[in-house]
Amino acid sequence: MTEITHRTIRTNGVNMHIAEAGSGPLVVMCHGWPESWYSWRHQLTALAEAGFHAVAPDQRGYGQTDKPQDIAQYTQLHMVGDIVGLLDALGEETATIIGHDWGAPVAWNSALLRPDRFTRVVGMSVPYTPRGDFQPTLGLKAAFGENFFYILYFQEPGVAEAELEADVNLTMRSLLFSASGDMPRPDVPPPPRPAATAKFLDGMVNPETLPAWLSQADVDFFVNEFKSSGFRGGLNWYRNMDRNWDMMGAWRNAKVTVPALFITGEKDVVRSFAPEDTIRQNVPNLKDLVIVPGAGHWVQQERPAEVNAALIKFLKGA
Repeated sequence: MTEITHRTIRTNGVNMHIAEAGSGPLVVMCHGWPESWYSWRHQLTALAEAGFHAVAPDQRGYGQTDKPQDIAQYTQLHMVGDIVGLLDALGEETATIIGHDWGAPVAWNSALLRPDRFTRVVGMSVPYTPRGDFQPTLGLKAAFGENFFYILYFQEPGVAEAELEADVNLTMRSLLFSASGDMPRPDVPPPPRPAATAKFLDGMVNPETLPAWLSQADVDFFVNEFKSSGFRGGLNWYRNMDRNWDMMGAWRNAKVTVPALFITGEKDVVRSFAPEDTIRQNVPNLKDLVIVPGAGHWVQQERPAEVNAALIKFLKGA
């Protein structure tokens, strides 16, 4: 099997840890929350063996990459700048960029802001959403009122950190399982929970047995990463949603025009936010929209064979 190697590069004012494999055209893969380069372990080797230089960074705030203390250092413009600087550090003019979960906005915005550098884009789970007419948290507060919603819960520094870091093993097992396609879903949605008392892990399940796609070694890797780094860096991404909106006014209703692919799991809870017509309207050069049967939110980890096949087909222009 192709070897995955590791090094640290300097980009956009931070030291960034990257995992990489193979040689050829550059493909950069951006992970989501709460994850790391390791989320792409199956793709790194598959893309390398297909003839590509596959690179997966620990993004700003995660793993072995720097974690600035200032919350304002976690905007989407910082994230896109980090990946532009990654290309510069590798001596590459262009790349395909792939992103899952919070990494998807990084990928979409990289293609939107620097189409000269990111000539193809793949988003997973989270569709591209143009900058709208009102701040995101205002819209969420209007939608959820006094009821709990995790993004609003994440806004106050220290609150979610205290919950998630109290038992990192419980957090990672519960979250990885509960957002996956293996989590049983009730026919009737549970009633709303009051924001004043609810917590993020309420209602999540710590499975007695891990699903086939997730080994104990996989869980241990994530647990050790977040025991070392804490959750603050990743949560700071959520705390910049309104700041991102403020900074992106020039791109109101802008479309992503480079060739694109969207992949999501059939059972991903985020699918309700991603109607196909809207995706195609906002990404007019969308080549394909792949819904992976049985997969939940962690689609590239849950169904690596299907995701790898879709990626290689897109990357090779088939």
